[in-house]
Amino acid sequence: MADEALVVIDLQNDFCPGGALAVAGGDEIVPLVNDMIRRTDHVVLTQDWHPAGHSSFASSHPGSQLYSMIEMPYGPQTLWPDHCIQGSLGSDFHSGLAWTKAELVIRKGFRPAIDSYSAFFENDHATPTGLAGYLRERGIDTLTLVGLATDFCVAFSALDAVKQGFRTTVRLDACRGIDLNGSLETALATMRDAGVTLEDHTAG
Repeated sequence: MADEALVVIDLQNDFCPGGALAVAGGDEIVPLVNDMIRRTDHVVLTQDWHPAGHSSFASSHPGSQLYSMIEMPYGPQTLWPDHCIQGSLGSDFHSGLAWTKAELVIRKGFRPAIDSYSAFFENDHATPTGLAGYLRERGIDTLTLVGLATDFCVAFSALDAVKQGFRTTVRLDACRGIDLNGSLETALATMRDAGVTLEDHTAG
């Protein structure tokens, strides 16, 4: 459909098993995502793209623990392992992902002082990536989101998509979550409450 787009979130090596911030089963969704890409006219990808020493890395805050929370000027920030460093193997798309059909790749998290989960905004919820304008100019008003991780970058992207007026579906069988301190159930409830359609086509 001309007015629909598939948005594939951060299906990169560092988020797959063996990567620096691996999501359990992250690579399992690749065949399904590839099938969805083949059946969709318009495909957009996001790519986490951090400079070395990014402010969201625990290594940038001596004495801090991995996955602990700190307060940044834009709000609370989880401290992550170093991941998706620009130009690294970890930042590359999964080698099995048939991504070359993508019409647009949105790189996010490249500003050293602010993290970016959403495909639409930095974590200050104010600095846009330009994706909303791109989609509107193309006449696209309906989005399906897949990728990694359900409870962070997928959820943030879906919530912003709804706020920007897009009809938004998350295919849960084509996502995998981190589930940090119950974050997965919280994210699912928040998306439901915001009007995101959650679908799971898992057989059986």
